[in-house]
Amino acid sequence: MSAAPLPEPGSAAALSETDNSGLRRSMDTRHLVMIGLGGVIGSGLFVSSGYTISQAGPLGAVIAYLIGAVVVYLVMACLSELAIAYPVSGAFHIYAARSIGPATGFTTAWLYWLTWAVAIGSEFTAAGVMMQRWFPGVPVWIFCLIFGAVLFTMNAISSRVFGESEFWFAMIKVAAVVGLIILGGAALFGFHPAAQGHYPQLFENFNTAHGLFPNGFTGVLVTVLAVLFAFSGSELIGVAAGETADPVRSVPRAMRTTVLRLVIFFIGAITVIAATIPYDKAGLDESPFVTVFSELGIPYAADVMNFVVITALLSAGNSGLYSCARMLFSLADQGHAPKAFARLTKRGIPMVALVVSLLGGLASLVSSVIAPTTVYLVLISIAAFATVAVWMSIAASHFFHRRAFVRNGGDVSTLPYKAPLFPLVPIVAFVACLASMIGIAFDPTQVAALYFGVPFTIACYVFFHFRYGKGRKVPVEDGGVTTSEKAELPAGV
Repeated sequence: MSAAPLPEPGSAAALSETDNSGLRRSMDTRHLVMIGLGGVIGSGLFVSSGYTISQAGPLGAVIAYLIGAVVVYLVMACLSELAIAYPVSGAFHIYAARSIGPATGFTTAWLYWLTWAVAIGSEFTAAGVMMQRWFPGVPVWIFCLIFGAVLFTMNAISSRVFGESEFWFAMIKVAAVVGLIILGGAALFGFHPAAQGHYPQLFENFNTAHGLFPNGFTGVLVTVLAVLFAFSGSELIGVAAGETADPVRSVPRAMRTTVLRLVIFFIGAITVIAATIPYDKAGLDESPFVTVFSELGIPYAADVMNFVVITALLSAGNSGLYSCARMLFSLADQGHAPKAFARLTKRGIPMVALVVSLLGGLASLVSSVIAPTTVYLVLISIAAFATVAVWMSIAASHFFHRRAFVRNGGDVSTLPYKAPLFPLVPIVAFVACLASMIGIAFDPTQVAALYFGVPFTIACYVFFHFRYGKGRKVPVEDGGVTTSEKAELPAGV
């Protein structure tokens, strides 16, 4: 199907608190920033960073995270322009449907929904396992149900309650990262009064017995794939744009702030960890954060970090549940999912979509218990594949959106926000994500993502073709904007 020409984005006029779609614009910049940080800062930093160091070496790990940060910036620049032009809930697939084609939008939406549905179950499971440190006699599934009920309640009350809860969840994680950077950094300069035995000085560990890149530079390139997955979640700002008061002001500010803080937190933390822990002793058996605090001689470090990691997992689950529900709502609003998913409560919450998303997360949780080596690994592989696929969709959507905007006579100077260096930014972002996809084939630990991700994507396109047919096109005259979406757009669209 051919994509519809896009309408000209509107002015920076503020949007009403409640629009005709029923979703409420009750979040501001600070909520968006913490939603972005909360979605990213999780197991990818607290746990997987040890794997990155062991594979790429200390310096290689820092370089890999720098590359990941650049890619995130490029994708977020594309997303900012799209989110301001069309600040609707569940945004990604709408961008793709308008700019590329309805089938691509449909596929993008279900890939992203599945990403977070799987993540919800895995976060609950991991958090339940960690709770057994303090309550070894309580089964994991009980904690999973408790956590599920708490996060469901937070999401069911209002979007602002979700935003506030995520704000404080993320604050705890940020405090842990800042503490690691300050205390670990001071220790590298010689201030470690409670440390036992030899403590490395500055970048002593960077010069390994096998050189700066102990596993060769290919080890760095392979770990970039894992790093990109670790940065996933920053795009949640785009999902929340439809429930943000004054997206024109809040979205670009939140994007810039989030990317800047991610660079500081991720690069700062990975540098301290790589300089403290010898690369041949880093791995997945223990959180590098716990290891660093233990090396510093801080009492109860394991218990403190256990609490922080549990908070990080619940924060990611909180963001995932929110994202899943909004994506189903948006699909239903477009007529690509059951109408029930578009029903809203008086508080503007898509309750049916929220319940189904929670059940999807619990289903993946059950599969991890019943068939941990088959079904669950399949879902995780698809989730990893889907993250980068969605980023590719964002970059491609921005490229075609801007091109159509100019072709239809639009003046780029009138855009409330425009991504810099067009078309270089979306092209580089797309190519970098595509390269990571291709590189998966050379990593035995991640190649399963291609085996299941590619067929799943093809199945989505095939289903859309037979279910909706070639005759169902996005209306040209309104750019494919539904009635409820029209009310969400800035004045002049």
